[in-house]
Amino acid sequence: MLTRLTGFAACCRAFDLRVSTGEVIDAARHLELVNPLDPVAFRLVMGANFVKSRRDQTRFDYIFDLFFNNAKDQTNDAPAPGAQQIIDTLAQDLRNRPDPHPMEQALVDFLDNNPLTLIDLVHRMHTMEEPPQRFFKSNMGQLSSKLGIMLQINALRDRINTLVKQTRQEADTVSLKKLFMDRLDRAMTMVTQEPRELNDLQGKKGVSGPGNELISDKPFSNLTALEVNQMKAVMEQLVRRLKDQVSRRFAAKNRGAVDIKKTLRNSGKFQGVPLDIAFKNKPPRKSSIVALCDVSGSVWSGARFMLTLLYSLHDCFARVKSFVFVADLVEVTDLFDRFSVNQAIDKTLDDDTINRNLPTDYGSMFLSFKHNHMNDLNQKTTLIILGDARSNFLNPQATILAQMRERCRRVIWLTPEQVRTWTTGDCEISTYKTHCHEVRTVMNLTHLITFIKELVL
Repeated sequence: MLTRLTGFAACCRAFDLRVSTGEVIDAARHLELVNPLDPVAFRLVMGANFVKSRRDQTRFDYIFDLFFNNAKDQTNDAPAPGAQQIIDTLAQDLRNRPDPHPMEQALVDFLDNNPLTLIDLVHRMHTMEEPPQRFFKSNMGQLSSKLGIMLQINALRDRINTLVKQTRQEADTVSLKKLFMDRLDRAMTMVTQEPRELNDLQGKKGVSGPGNELISDKPFSNLTALEVNQMKAVMEQLVRRLKDQVSRRFAAKNRGAVDIKKTLRNSGKFQGVPLDIAFKNKPPRKSSIVALCDVSGSVWSGARFMLTLLYSLHDCFARVKSFVFVADLVEVTDLFDRFSVNQAIDKTLDDDTINRNLPTDYGSMFLSFKHNHMNDLNQKTTLIILGDARSNFLNPQATILAQMRERCRRVIWLTPEQVRTWTTGDCEISTYKTHCHEVRTVMNLTHLITFIKELVL
């Protein structure tokens, strides 16, 4: 039992599920209090010790079924005669080769109820980071790795069919073939389908289409130059109103604990009657903002208005850092520090370092952020991503967004597209939304104002 328990813990760690030695010891002690042969009780005990949050539940269920269902053939039912002999033959074939492929050994170990190596290799393949390429972009590295593993599984399937046919009894042939084919099907599922984290607490706010004819309800992409100027005047009034509301909120909430020394000193001059209670001043807690804005096509029309509001309300935040991208990530925080908001936006549009002729690549953007700006995220940071998540069928690098979520307080994705288009074409919102706390549609100024109010108030 301890061998299986430590093996399962190793598989969880290989799949980026954090399991400490103390939790393994606790699980072993808890199993002494229940019947370990009861599958429901056994699963509950393991989940109670290994699962840290609801987002980990999906990965735990995936690894638990994979690890213990493979052993079910030996624990609950009589093992198929000749199964171990075929596994030994496959292992001997690998030993006789001068340079066997690690995946072939991992598949043989998987057939022998030891999925650790295969889980580790497949997980590394799913989380593979494509190196940034300047001219030709693709995710062929991950796709070619998947294709290579699938070919090896099919080759192993043919080899097993040959060995099974050498079995004399027909009943043994049927049981052996079913046993190994089921396990190879599980291996194929591991390669072709990557499990996604459960994110049922995610907020999703979308709209079915544009509203009425008011300028604030008109989509950003349809605004004329005159309407953009009218929108700026509306936004200036909005900013002044929001600043007043925020200042009143901070004034009402800066009352801290009772200041004993000041209370006694103020009340001593009239012998404590009446008692003048003094409170300590509590500085307001301000969050930091990191904004990643897609500036390709119609997305930029919404990004410029969001950046305008964020930097007009910079006093409400401890820090605001902004990045724009098409494929390459460029920081524009310095422009907003040195120039006015409108001047900074104009200079961002004219920046030669942003090549708008490249195809949009969110995976390359996340990879660049991980290597150069990951330290900008902490538990006080709200990460705002504004973009349509259309990445031209390139590698989305969703695992990097998961790492960013672990570092920051909240991840909010704003998209200019309606909900019904999130699963069409090359849109990767369905991939990214499992790593976001909230995904909402922001098509016009009304939606943007609602979001900014919820952010600062």
